Amino acid sequence: SQDFSAYDLINTYSEEKLADVFYYYGEERYSRRLARNILEQRKSKKIETTNELCEIIKKSLPYKNSRTNPATRIFQAIRIEVNGELKNVEHTLKKVVPFLEKDARIVVITFHSLEDRIVKRIFKEFSTVKNLETGGCEEKTLELVNKKPIDPTDEEIKENPPSRSAKLRVAKKL
Repeated sequence: SQDFSAYDLINTYSEEKLADVFYYYGEERYSRRLARNILEQRKSKKIETTNELCEIIKKSLPYKNSRTNPATRIFQAIRIEVNGELKNVEHTLKKVVPFLEKDARIVVITFHSLEDRIVKRIFKEFSTVKNLETGGCEEKTLELVNKKPIDPTDEEIKENPPSRSAKLRVAKKL
């Protein structure tokens, strides 16, 4: 069981910290306004339900005819923060790569741009020669198999609509 929840995040984070979570993990332009409105609501009572939070989101964000509900990005941001998802992706990749055997392939499928940026950065770190402070040279560990991510085909998206946001990256251990 987890000690930290979405309830805790919404009801205890500072305005600045809430805004940062919404901005960085939900890519929400109006994150500051939303955070301010959440703190304003907390002055009178804690936010107890998702419906209460949805009402605050609706009042805070100017999206009226958006294809997706703006609350979707906010709930994504909350989920990522509560579960430490992006930290887990980075931590796991950095731990796994050194254990790969020569010529092994590491294949990662990401489902949103935040994850994909992390995978791209880590693959790049492991596929670049680094100079050490001692003046020595550290050899690169990975070779990118595909420079650009592989996207699903139109046929695949038709058969499996959630695949539309998937990106596949492949690297080979040297």
